[in-house]
Amino acid sequence: MGYDLGNTFHELKPAMMMVLVQIVSAGVTILYKLASIDGMSMKVMVAYRYLIATAFLSPLAFFLERKSRPKLTWLVVFQAFLCGLFGCSLGQNLYVASLNLTSTTFASAMSNLTPAITFIMAGAFGLEKMSMKTLGGKAKVLGTLVGIGGAMLLTVYKGRQINLWPTHMINVHDDDHISHVAKSHILGSLLALCSCFSFALWLITQTKMSEIYPCHYSSTALMCMMASIQSVIFALCMERDRSQWRLGLNIRLLAVTYSGIISSSLIVSVTTWCIHKRGPLFVSIFSPLMLVVVALAGSFLLNEKLHLGCVLGAGLIVFGLYLVLWGKSKEMKGTLQLMPTKSPKRSTETTDNIITFPSYNNNKLDATAFQPEIDLTGSEARIDSNLKERIVVSSLQVDH
Repeated sequence: MGYDLGNTFHELKPAMMMVLVQIVSAGVTILYKLASIDGMSMKVMVAYRYLIATAFLSPLAFFLERKSRPKLTWLVVFQAFLCGLFGCSLGQNLYVASLNLTSTTFASAMSNLTPAITFIMAGAFGLEKMSMKTLGGKAKVLGTLVGIGGAMLLTVYKGRQINLWPTHMINVHDDDHISHVAKSHILGSLLALCSCFSFALWLITQTKMSEIYPCHYSSTALMCMMASIQSVIFALCMERDRSQWRLGLNIRLLAVTYSGIISSSLIVSVTTWCIHKRGPLFVSIFSPLMLVVVALAGSFLLNEKLHLGCVLGAGLIVFGLYLVLWGKSKEMKGTLQLMPTKSPKRSTETTDNIITFPSYNNNKLDATAFQPEIDLTGSEARIDSNLKERIVVSSLQVDH
């Protein structure tokens, strides 16, 4: 009985960890909004976030990967610069700007468009096949169109107001604020869409970087360092009020510490562990949970008004996300089928069995030669477990 309970807990651990990841990630969005309401500059917020993340991750990367870290080349530095730009400094500044102009639920819903936009951009760059001949290809195209339709509905249609709670904890909306948000809703939508494009470019660039620099902590620390430099320069140029850089024992300090240490550091590590245990597709299916948590927390804590258009649009975006993921999984199952080599008779000679196996490099199918150990006495081939780590799904959770 004890063994069964322990085994069940071990099997459920990745799922429980991913639920925790989504709840913690939702906390970042809520704290962003609270810090913005408190008057903190979001540009300064982003700069502090990556400064703290760099300070926290650098020692971990130094000690944990000092023996396995490959040589740092100028190409890796350039790729880290691009990852820091698209995935952190630019992407995050666009995201928090849209969050400031719209609502936490709206910004979180729009972020679920990233996989569909990644698919479009990868197809435009020739890194992804847009085939309508296969069931998986049709699902990806249809999911992309459904997600875009949901984003349009989310932007242009409001509908009836939905009241979830009889009361709320924090009064953050006055008449001037509501009027300002109403006028800036379209701009916020465009900024959210631009952030999705930025994150999509980051996913594509990060995949290339991981091929030549496969050290997770070191690459993340390097990316955060580049992002901190970019974000600090941008904040200093755009924010003239030097008092914005002062932090006290308030919501601002909590927001930058939480987002820098918990979100940018620990959550990335937990997500990587879950990918190692269950694969990238397993991690991706939990992404919409953050939207649900943000919607509930935003309406209760911040008195954000939910409308029918927001719920319907978010539902279409999530449905499109799962269509894209399902289509991707169908393609992966098809390309990862390996026909085992069978020998008609036993041989005592050493045989090198080279199998041409399609691998996903930046979502592009290419033929790569592997030399796995093959048991000539059986019908199953034992493939190196590192093969799974080479499969990168563009719909991985975007760090918010």
